[in-house]
Amino acid sequence: MTEFAIDVSGMTRRFGDYTAVDALDLQVQAGSIYGFLGPNGCGKSTSIRMLTGLLTPSSGQLKVLGLTLPQQAEQLRQQVGYMTQKFSLYDNLSVQENLQFVGQIYGLSSAHRAQRCKELLALYHLEDKQQVRAGALSGGQKQRLALAAATMHQPALLFLDEPTSAVDPENRRDFWERLFDLSDQGTTILVSTHYMDEAERCHQLAILELGQKRIDGNPAVLMQQLQGRVLELRGDKLRVLKLQLEQQSAVLSVAQVGQSLRVLLRQPTADLSALQALLPDGVRAEQARPSLEDVFVAHTGRAYVCTH
Repeated sequence: MTEFAIDVSGMTRRFGDYTAVDALDLQVQAGSIYGFLGPNGCGKSTSIRMLTGLLTPSSGQLKVLGLTLPQQAEQLRQQVGYMTQKFSLYDNLSVQENLQFVGQIYGLSSAHRAQRCKELLALYHLEDKQQVRAGALSGGQKQRLALAAATMHQPALLFLDEPTSAVDPENRRDFWERLFDLSDQGTTILVSTHYMDEAERCHQLAILELGQKRIDGNPAVLMQQLQGRVLELRGDKLRVLKLQLEQQSAVLSVAQVGQSLRVLLRQPTADLSALQALLPDGVRAEQARPSLEDVFVAHTGRAYVCTH
């Protein structure tokens, strides 16, 4: 039987007449990296706050690390780490002082705090910054410090709410390498993002929109399921052609990528003759490998309304 670090059914949160999270079902396997992908306002942060025990759900059944929420929220907080989108450590404290302070909050002994500080400063390449005030760090350094603080007490479950929104691509790549290290050591990670490349790195993924889960699964499998629905067109006058294709009922979306148009069809097709008849001379159509962005477009917005 699969062991789930998070096992949730019907999780809902209302704020007055507004439903921020609507009957979300979620199962996250222990030791995996699970992603929430969606735009701002889709319910990612609200879901994470409920799963950490910081926010009481309006309804639903929540089991996190075997504990029932919200009844056992206090017990859960000692076993989870939480890294928010906005840097939430103390700017006027040094790197070392911030880590020491977090260690005290979680009840680590003086010797254990010293050991963990030494380990984390080395792991996140902050040894030469340990006496520097956190407010003077670069964006990437702040991100590494925030992750170090969130894992100070070696939590079984780590929540990351859009943790890379303010850093450059190189720091984002390095950050994800650290996440895979943690996962390999047995830590379960739930991370929210609006970056497609990050979402594709996750072991499992849920696409959220308007507080609802539109689809979930392994990113590679979700892309494979769109096989035969994505075409790449190359030729002249692409902007004019884009407008014409958007009027076709068989076409779900069209986007220009460099010198080509990426066309997402509503249904799979092995025969391109019908579409080819619409194309002017000199424009070539080829099957393309589906991307996670194609999956997102196919299951959200106008696509979801039209096909469900």
